[in-house]
Amino acid sequence: MADGAEAPLVAGPVLEIAFLRHDYGSATVLHDFSFAATRGQHSLLLGPSGSGKTTLINLIAGLLTVQHGTIRIAGETMAGLPGVRDDLRRRRIGIIFQTLRLVEALSVTANLRLAQRLAGRERDDAEIGRLLDEVGLGHRAHARPRALSQGEAQRAAVARALVGRPDLLIADEPTSALDDGNAERIARLLVGTADAHGSTLLIATHDARLKAHIPHALVLAPIVQEVA
Repeated sequence: MADGAEAPLVAGPVLEIAFLRHDYGSATVLHDFSFAATRGQHSLLLGPSGSGKTTLINLIAGLLTVQHGTIRIAGETMAGLPGVRDDLRRRRIGIIFQTLRLVEALSVTANLRLAQRLAGRERDDAEIGRLLDEVGLGHRAHARPRALSQGEAQRAAVARALVGRPDLLIADEPTSALDDGNAERIARLLVGTADAHGSTLLIATHDARLKAHIPHALVLAPIVQEVA
């Protein structure tokens, strides 16, 4: 897609997963998993460590290759070589990693500019400013990540994930290390910003506190089994 081109909205599900299976050597961690989410739908992906949550998130994001089954994002199949999957992820998906992955050498604003460019959009500092104000970081726009508190860094990561106007917003364990008050704030921020931008939201977590904000949940149980 050319720089500055808008990724068109599509009818139908934003996320479609059909008969997904993933193996690590002789062990199967996902087996015939299917799910669909419409535009603006919010869901939790629940399950203990080892249940396949991170594997599923990485498959949806194109960070792992689909072995069996299909994943479609806004009508496009997540498949092919890593570069093809990277392009689809940048145009259609916003990700908030558990480790946040802000670029330490860049200011908050520059982190968002980089994400905007990688998503194939023209530089728009006014939009970046609006997003930072929306997450309560307008006064920290020129700060480097190392100068931010944990809560501020998480809000910066949320803004960075939204700057590409994603169809699908994914968060991986966003509240796992937070006390009740901060977990509440991050949950409200994720739901509120996803609603404001019309994004479908999927949160992978083992934190049952989030059920108060997103009642719809998919529960993964450890199924590790040997492949015949």
